[in-house]
Amino acid sequence: MMATATAGTPATDLTLDELRLALAPEVASAAMFDGWTAQAVTTAAEAMGVSPDTARIAFPGGAMDMIAAWIERIDADMHTTFADSSLQSLPVRQRIRTLVQFRLDALDGLDEAVRRALAIMAMPQNAARTARLSWQSADAMWRLAGDTAADFNHYTKRATLAALYAATLLALVNDRSDDKAETRAFLDRRIEGVMRFEKAKARWMRPDDERFSVTRLLGRLRYPAR
Repeated sequence: MMATATAGTPATDLTLDELRLALAPEVASAAMFDGWTAQAVTTAAEAMGVSPDTARIAFPGGAMDMIAAWIERIDADMHTTFADSSLQSLPVRQRIRTLVQFRLDALDGLDEAVRRALAIMAMPQNAARTARLSWQSADAMWRLAGDTAADFNHYTKRATLAALYAATLLALVNDRSDDKAETRAFLDRRIEGVMRFEKAKARWMRPDDERFSVTRLLGRLRYPAR
């Protein structure tokens, strides 16, 4: 289970797991100027009144640990915001749209930090961890959206959403339009495409006795049921 800081708990009283998530947004803000470096951790620690030495211990894996903490913090905040089942009254399409937009809003004003994070995550040595983080975020979104699939759909839905979100992040960091209007339009188009794919997949994955069959139809025409 993801560790989250207790509201109102002094930063100096947090466990290391709680501290890394508490520091994550400050580290991301500092990464805009310092990159995902030890200096960003020091800047974040000083802003929160934490010993920089202690803060650095919370990120033993360097840049990828910092980025992972930021992603996990957004996951945790998203869960806190939508755990009340408020999404369930919306169509599935709108649930996913709302969840992805929540994540994009959490990145508002941090384009450079996102750009630098994506470059680090794209490095070959970070590929496996990047894939795990992407899967975890996609899984968190689908669960909050009410998905209970336990078959092949469980995997395809998460893989598709992870790809959609990654593509949207690339659109975000290259978007110079007012209020990121182009990113929102891109997101809407991609979600529409995913929904069409899911509907088509559902038709083709129905049991054979529910799927239209030309052969069966011709057979019935030739040999009418008695």
